[in-house]
Amino acid sequence: MAQTKELNPKWDLDQIFKGGSTSGELQQTVERLKEEIGEISGKLDHFEPAEATAESLGAIMDSIFPVQKQLRDVSAYISCLSAQDVHDENAAVWVAKRGELGAQMAAVGTKLDQKLKGIDDGKWDELMQSDELRDIAFPLTEARRRAKELLPLDQEVLINDLSVDGYHAWNQMYETIVGSMSVPIEEDGETKQYSIGQASNKMSTPDAAERKDLFDKIQEEWQKNAPLFGQTLNHLGGFRLQVYKHRGWDDILHEPLEKNRMKRETLDAMWGAIERSKPVFVEFLDRKAQLLGLDKLRIYDIGAPIGKSATTYSYTEGADRIIGQFRKFSPKMADFAEKAFENRWIEAEDRAGKRPGGFCTSFPNKEQTRIFMTYSGSASNLATLAHELGHGFHQHVMNELHIKNQGYAMNVAETASTFAEMILADAAVKQAATKEEKIALLEDKVRRGVTFFMNIHSRFLFELKFYEARRDGMVPVDQLNRLMVEAQKEAYNDALSEYDPMFWASKLHFHITGTPFYNFPYTFGYLFSLGIYAHALEQGSSFEDDYIALLQDTGRMTVEDLADKHLGVDLTKPEFWENAIRLCADDVQEFLELTKD
Repeated sequence: MAQTKELNPKWDLDQIFKGGSTSGELQQTVERLKEEIGEISGKLDHFEPAEATAESLGAIMDSIFPVQKQLRDVSAYISCLSAQDVHDENAAVWVAKRGELGAQMAAVGTKLDQKLKGIDDGKWDELMQSDELRDIAFPLTEARRRAKELLPLDQEVLINDLSVDGYHAWNQMYETIVGSMSVPIEEDGETKQYSIGQASNKMSTPDAAERKDLFDKIQEEWQKNAPLFGQTLNHLGGFRLQVYKHRGWDDILHEPLEKNRMKRETLDAMWGAIERSKPVFVEFLDRKAQLLGLDKLRIYDIGAPIGKSATTYSYTEGADRIIGQFRKFSPKMADFAEKAFENRWIEAEDRAGKRPGGFCTSFPNKEQTRIFMTYSGSASNLATLAHELGHGFHQHVMNELHIKNQGYAMNVAETASTFAEMILADAAVKQAATKEEKIALLEDKVRRGVTFFMNIHSRFLFELKFYEARRDGMVPVDQLNRLMVEAQKEAYNDALSEYDPMFWASKLHFHITGTPFYNFPYTFGYLFSLGIYAHALEQGSSFEDDYIALLQDTGRMTVEDLADKHLGVDLTKPEFWENAIRLCADDVQEFLELTKD
């Protein structure tokens, strides 16, 4: 149903804590959390693994869970503060305090895991069958297993403490530098300063000369700060490698695969299927170059719209479009999106001073979500908004579960978000009124596949190359540039005429410390969601309950078990991935047919 009034594109954070970055309520909550974390630590000191009972371990867990939920609310709120205004110095102070609080809680988590490790195997099996612990047996058993790979307790606690200023601080430094950057763009006879996020949004212009000019201007800003970004990337990478060395982890993918509850065989099967499929996507890139009057696409032409103009949607129009399409697949998803728009859970205003990029963060204690992005009305913006709402719906259906079962990994998180995107994209193509509109919408849909199969692959390949080089010492900026271009050429089958050597600096994901290899989970989520989408089309009206059941299992099983239970497929074999890619390849073939001379 169309909105009767214009929606407000600015979020309301006062529903969480009143007062923003000077909130007294936030201050009191943080002080209380410090005390409660200290009390839990004391309880763990007196907990003897050899004497563990279901009741004693259950009591420990019951004291931890409320603190975890409140801490997630605090952490998410601080993320929102720092993103909405990069010049807010009080927010920057809170980011530092959050790091200290997180280190305290991480130390408690490490201590707990070490205690779990000390419980005898036979007794453990008995405890996990008890009424008190059966519901959270998977995450507890997982934590116990991972603890066996860690260093002794005092060394892991030391790593947590040193991480605040010696690891996570590099990510904060990166965000501070990016927040201070601006791009001068001439408009209407005057030069205006735009944030990196605002300038990047303008790259979707249909004018090739404008794209070239914008790309060069943005590149110039990244190059000015390249020595600083080289430091942030090298130092966070170096810290991570040192930790891995002391834990005895030789494989750089050990942690990211563990975090994503995913086997190496699954990752290899996915990338192998993608590699074999790339020729058809090169055909798409070549055809798009032809339509744009170019011999070959440059990397910044990939996102260019076909034709001289592109449809734009006001924020309210975009909301109506998303809610309407969601409702055809899942009324509950549509109801959630409607609630998010009406309750101002979304920060979408197009203004300077915001952090670039987008994210969705959740407040499990308040059972609310917040979405951050810069919305300027493009089809790409609309897709991003649907994507983040998919994340929000995922957490929404998890709220009724035990907090310990809400810890789903990034790859399955990206499944829910890309599924939401797909609903929008597929509906748009099917509803196209003219051949020209259908071509434009198909191009946009296929281009998202190119992002997951080629752009994301280049990020994955770059990180492999970077960590291999970093083991031998600091990697200078010119080498980082070279590694980036090499990765892009390999990932795109050398189908482009110009690449982006500074992408290692401009992509925030390379500088995030909480999630190593912040790339392949996107591609996994995209292809896994294609499988779910095909399942949805077969199931019809019964799909909604099946989908929610799948989402609710994402925090309590491996991705291989999840796929086997809900889709009846083996992710370690190429067949599932090939079938999913074929759906994308079919769109390419339709695009090629429609754009024949």
